[in-house]
Amino acid sequence: MTHPAEKIIESFDALSDAEKREVIAVLLRKTATLEPMTDDELLAAADQVFLDLDHHEAKR
Repeated sequence: MTHPAEKIIESFDALSDAEKREVIAVLLRKTATLEPMTDDELLAAADQVFLDLDHHEAKR
């Protein structure tokens, strides 16, 4: 991930839950105009989600 993208994520993390939901809604609308992700990109994203969930569960 690029530095500008990392800064966006940091800013997102600082938002309240309500603001995060608003931002997510806008981003989902904007993604409708993007090229679809490849199977490899989808698998990599899914792998990362599951790794993050495992890490989160391990903290409990």
